[in-house]
Amino acid sequence: MPLLEAVRLALSSIRAQKLKSFFSLVGVLIGVTFLIAVVSIVQGMNVYMTDKFAGALIGVNTFQLRQTPNFTMGNTTEAQWREWQRRPRITIEDAAYVESHMKTPVIFARSGYDRRGVAWQGKLAKDITLNTVDAEFFQIKHWNIAEGRAFTPQEVNANAEVAVLGWELAQRLFNGRDPLGQTISIGGLPHRVIGVVEKQGNLFGISMDKFVVTPITSPARRLTNRPHVIDDLQIQATNPALMRAAIEEVGELMRVRRGLKPSQPDNFQIQTAEGALSAWDKISRILFLALPGLVGISLVVGGIVIMNIMLMSVVERTREIGIRKALGAKRSDIMAQFVVESATLSLTGAAMGIVAGILLAFVIRAVTPLPAAVAPWSIGLGVGLGILVGMVAGVYPARQASRMDPIIALGHE
Repeated sequence: MPLLEAVRLALSSIRAQKLKSFFSLVGVLIGVTFLIAVVSIVQGMNVYMTDKFAGALIGVNTFQLRQTPNFTMGNTTEAQWREWQRRPRITIEDAAYVESHMKTPVIFARSGYDRRGVAWQGKLAKDITLNTVDAEFFQIKHWNIAEGRAFTPQEVNANAEVAVLGWELAQRLFNGRDPLGQTISIGGLPHRVIGVVEKQGNLFGISMDKFVVTPITSPARRLTNRPHVIDDLQIQATNPALMRAAIEEVGELMRVRRGLKPSQPDNFQIQTAEGALSAWDKISRILFLALPGLVGISLVVGGIVIMNIMLMSVVERTREIGIRKALGAKRSDIMAQFVVESATLSLTGAAMGIVAGILLAFVIRAVTPLPAAVAPWSIGLGVGLGILVGMVAGVYPARQASRMDPIIALGHE
């Protein structure tokens, strides 16, 4: 029997028995829906983590010299925590030593962090991230200035009492009024607003615009660190190859500065975006490892349902099978008809599952912070699984139909 004719007969049978056909393809529909939705969310998260999460935390082609990691992956032992806390802090002198001895072309920015209240004319914004940094910090973060300007290296050298606000903080304090030139209080210390950073948006539903940035030499410096201490030295190269070279060079310089012997481990931390992504990599691997089992359960159940429905169909169509055999249909024609019908039924369920999975992924993206990006290979996999499950589930019913005696089949009521 020609394949197209077998598909036409299969579709006619599905249309004639809509309710039974629907219940037979539910298992495949659920399995493929789950496959598409999970893969879409994981793929979207991969893009999100690479482009936004790691970029926001560290920066493009950027790494940090720190005392301890600023985020950890997996379980950290108490002994490891104690070892981190015993490490010496990164100092301004450490940063100056590294900067003066670096041969790889990079830019540097010393930085310190804390969370403080920021006030203006009786309005108080609580829990605002305070960044005390060098002027190059804006370049490293790729922050664009929406209003006013960023502070300059000359203002850093002059201990200027100036501040640049995040977009949300500016809205909360000034509510549409011009913030430029206004004096705000950061932890009780006055600073003049000279700029507002362009809106950054949210990261997992958390605003990235609730911050204030001041020179690392401004009075706000005393709120973030004690004298001569910084939280990290941010270092940015122009491309990944130079960044890798800079990482090795900074590590060597710090070991020399701290007099570490070859047998002694580093007593400082070099934090990269890859470190930020490693935790997510572990989670995504677990999801992808668990996915075949979860999808497989639905597909096996769906295949069993399809097989039983097809066996019922064989019994119901015994007389039809007898007539076809009497008219000269071969066993292979009967088998092809039922296998193709089963595969078409399963493929229909897979197609519905693909649509449902894509819709589910985008609904999740619309109502939650989780992103979604449909992977074309997952659609191809869904189609392949639909055909495979249908063919496997249809083999046994097809064999039963092809083995019928035409005389007995014709006498069936």
